[in-house]
Amino acid sequence: MNRAAIFDWDGVIVDSSAHHERSWDLLAAEERRVLPEGHFHRGFGMKNEEIIPNLLGWTRDPAETRRLSLRKEEIFRGLVRDSGIAPLPGVLEWLRRLDEAGIPRIIASSTHRENIRTILDVLGLDGFAGIVAADDVHRGKPDPEVFLLAARRLGVEPARSVVFEDAPAGIEAGLAAGMRVVGVTTTHPAGRLARAHLTVARLDELTADRIDRLLAGA
Repeated sequence: MNRAAIFDWDGVIVDSSAHHERSWDLLAAEERRVLPEGHFHRGFGMKNEEIIPNLLGWTRDPAETRRLSLRKEEIFRGLVRDSGIAPLPGVLEWLRRLDEAGIPRIIASSTHRENIRTILDVLGLDGFAGIVAADDVHRGKPDPEVFLLAARRLGVEPARSVVFEDAPAGIEAGLAAGMRVVGVTTTHPAGRLARAHLTVARLDELTADRIDRLLAGA
């Protein structure tokens, strides 16, 4: 049966929020700049290109913004390599079940590609058919572009694809793509993810049969 599993990254496969928050702290110290109180939570889900000029107010020069953004992600990757990172509970078991069922899986995220690759290397995690990252799309979620591109790369119709997401904007993107959506309550309570077709606390609550029933509209 032709079907696909499309995974958001942060909050679904891993939780790298502590690494990201620390990387902002280190960048600010390195650049001798001030971080506004509560900046990390207010900027959650925003691109660096929005955070640096609009939230932090560090610069509005595009070239300087890009330099700071790239440096921040470089620091992040160094932290991941130095301190390590773990997949979220239930992830490895769910990936194993998908593989046993012959369901291809792909990552579709607004995260930087090199960040995803670094974490995959640190985890020794393989088996994903590809990565669709921020570098590949023009519009972020809730626009469905990232998910539609992922399905196209797998050669699977959107209606035969299941998206795994932890954020309301990602759920809206999956729905707009015409896909089935599973919400994972790692970063938001179930009530915030109520638009998903199904909500779980851990991915290993799922079975391949449940995915087939979901695709069949059950």
